[in-house]
Amino acid sequence: MKFLLKLITTLLFIMTIVEAKTIEVDYKVEFGIIGEIGVAHATLTQDEHDYEIDIKLIATGIAKALSRGREEQHISKGHMEDGVMVTDLYQIIKSYGSKISNKVYTINHKTKEVTKVYKKWKNGKLYKNKTTVMEGGYAKDDLLTLYFNLNKYVEDKSKSRDFRFHAVGAEIQDGYVDVHIPNSKELTEFKEILGEDGDWYARAIINQSIFSSDKGELLLSVAKDGITQKAVLKDLIFFGDIRAIRL
Repeated sequence: MKFLLKLITTLLFIMTIVEAKTIEVDYKVEFGIIGEIGVAHATLTQDEHDYEIDIKLIATGIAKALSRGREEQHISKGHMEDGVMVTDLYQIIKSYGSKISNKVYTINHKTKEVTKVYKKWKNGKLYKNKTTVMEGGYAKDDLLTLYFNLNKYVEDKSKSRDFRFHAVGAEIQDGYVDVHIPNSKELTEFKEILGEDGDWYARAIINQSIFSSDKGELLLSVAKDGITQKAVLKDLIFFGDIRAIRL
């Protein structure tokens, strides 16, 4: 069940920026015939100079029992450049049972270096404390800002194209996230799966071994207000689809 919570995290990242000082969005995550397995609350605070994104994820139902009450919090802080978020810090906090982990990426834009500090505790005792300067890991986006910035990066959403983005925190994907804007034929399938009320649609490729192939497909429906209203993670090994639905 641990990997399901990782997938929840991925699903709920997929939102794009709206011109407002504070945005709050809630999602529920469903898995096959099991039903709800998690909920998330996302908050974006922004002005013309700075921003902060805070996403809290909690396992529910059977997922809560099997994951020992797993919770995650993802935080991104940084500054604005020409209306685009630029990350200065990306933090991931996880807890389940007696274990807590805290991973912090600090981005130095002058030296183009990323420093990762990774700490783990069990029963209140620190047993891992590692600092790494990540070779070739520099990017202006982290995994949160990338998806919030997509609305800016993909200007013509009616034209089918492929994009590759570099993001801090995407080591498991070699530092990259691939995004595809569907053509007219593909769009029919997207709407069958996600509904026809989306303003635009996209597919993100999540490169992790837990999927049925080396490329897991995350299908996205984005509303007119720029917030993803539904996401479907397709065809997991033996499991089927996972769905994230905006409340």
